[in-house]
Amino acid sequence: MKSRLTCLSLALFAAASLSSRAELPPEKLLPADTIAVFTVPDMDRAGSQIGDSAMNRLWKDASMKAFADKLGNKFREDVLTPIERELGVKFGDYSDLARGQVTMAITQNGWKGGKEGSPGAVLIVDAKGQADALKKTIADLRKKWADGGKQMKSEKIRDAEFTILVNAGEELGKSLDKAFPGAKAAREAAGGGAAPGAKSELLIGQSGSLLLIGNRRGDLEKILARQSGGSAPALGEQPLYEANHAAHFRNATMYGWVNARTLVELLTKAITDRVPADDANPLGLQPQNAITALGFAGLRTVAFNLNQSKEGTFVQFFLGVPEAERRGLIKLLVVDRKDAAPPAFVPGDVTKFARIRLDGQKFWATIEEMVNELSPQLGALMQLGVANAGKDKDPNFDFKKNVIGNLGTDILMLQKAPRSAKLADLDSPPQIFLIGSPKPEELSSALRTAVGSFTEMKERELLGRKVYSVELPAQFGPDGKPVQRSLTFAASGGYLAVTFDTPMLEDYLRSSESKLRPLSETGGLADAAQMVGGTGTGWFGYENESETLRILMDALKQDPDYLSKMFSVPGVPLPAAGAKGFKDWFDFTLLPTFDKVAKYFHFTVQSANADATGISFKTFVPTPPGVK
Repeated sequence: MKSRLTCLSLALFAAASLSSRAELPPEKLLPADTIAVFTVPDMDRAGSQIGDSAMNRLWKDASMKAFADKLGNKFREDVLTPIERELGVKFGDYSDLARGQVTMAITQNGWKGGKEGSPGAVLIVDAKGQADALKKTIADLRKKWADGGKQMKSEKIRDAEFTILVNAGEELGKSLDKAFPGAKAAREAAGGGAAPGAKSELLIGQSGSLLLIGNRRGDLEKILARQSGGSAPALGEQPLYEANHAAHFRNATMYGWVNARTLVELLTKAITDRVPADDANPLGLQPQNAITALGFAGLRTVAFNLNQSKEGTFVQFFLGVPEAERRGLIKLLVVDRKDAAPPAFVPGDVTKFARIRLDGQKFWATIEEMVNELSPQLGALMQLGVANAGKDKDPNFDFKKNVIGNLGTDILMLQKAPRSAKLADLDSPPQIFLIGSPKPEELSSALRTAVGSFTEMKERELLGRKVYSVELPAQFGPDGKPVQRSLTFAASGGYLAVTFDTPMLEDYLRSSESKLRPLSETGGLADAAQMVGGTGTGWFGYENESETLRILMDALKQDPDYLSKMFSVPGVPLPAAGAKGFKDWFDFTLLPTFDKVAKYFHFTVQSANADATGISFKTFVPTPPGVK
């Protein structure tokens, strides 16, 4: 009797363990030919982490309710409800079931980059302990589709039952066209014809606690095989993915990954098929060669990860490019590993600051190399222009020697708040660039000679420094009115200062007299910098979000059309339908005054760093002191 009870207990324990087992993570479920993936590994954990973030608390603040409610209601009315009605689904039913991973992936699925075939798409949602509720939701969906007369059928893949919605792309396209009529018109004007994905099938099924949606049976079969313990090759076994996962994805709130090597190969093949190698043009430019010359052929992976914690939000963007394969644009992103902290003369009232320890002479050499590889003819024209630059002013002038030869390894950017709330001032806040040089006076004089070959230069003295300026052709501002600007530069303190804002240059020349507290003494800055690797990586940036967002919110409340004006093309008004839709969604008059939400904003720091495996760009947003 005792042995029977023991066996029964063991059986019940085993059954309970099987029913509550944790599902495999995406890298163990997805097939090895996955070329792109985005995942939230654990929605419950992510919801808790993001729920405590300053931005989420801002969105739920009582003072934001009117703006947030109107935006949410318009999104539901114009987008969600029409799509739900057309497809017979209720998105809320599925979002409530998302408790574990939510993973979206693109697979190669035999696609070679040409017109034949297409990549696969997969969505995985883990309901964790709500498998029964998920089963009921899918059954209800199947009934709604049947009652609505939608073309559908059923099929078993391994032991899982799948409902196949026929012509799903066409159905979804109709829904999206109703929600976004402007997108439909733009697609038809471009000759796009029917919505992408038309005449396709969408497979929807359940296995355990997983909701599986895909457009290729092969992908779903591989996922089911992995879930049941099969040995089908998985994404996590691929060396390119495995290295990125170990370095960047552990404990991430969410992350994404792209097999850039495969995508570049597919793109190269597609271009080669469309553009014959003997397709001549005056400069000998070949799209196939451009991929290599610009450095994209060296890309192995692109990765992204976001980590939310009580300390703040950390975001990293990673380009996986081995050191030996960096060239072109990719090589230009690599900086010297030197101190990039704000110098003492940088005042604490700047709204933005960046310092990049870039070797100017190596930078120029890389550009020359890239242009020559793109097109020897274009490279020859470039060399001819450089050789003749400034010769009309000084026959002995040598651009490469006098300008490039005087470049150092330090570039700084300082920006201050706009001088007024006028659109033109908001569009062009005071900004200055400081270019390090071992001989800044020689560099300034050489630049005067080079620029003077094309236009008239003005010269004056300020605080014992020669200041050069040149009037630039008038440009249209965001309000459609012409704006006259001048380029001004001068040498001082080991730098060539260049700006479009003359008072900003004068402030820099007087920086030794400043009584302002330096940026480097900003409270919490040193600790935040450590979260992105410190200030010794050769690339460091800072933004005072409290100030920049205060200005933006004030501008939006004064002029609700501010954003549409800022992003419109000068002289080309936004279409009436688009402008009206934008205003309907984003009613900026409902925003609170900044003082009511100021506690949710602080500052942001950024850095970049290169190692043997690739180049990382990191951003950290500390939790504001008023929210902790």
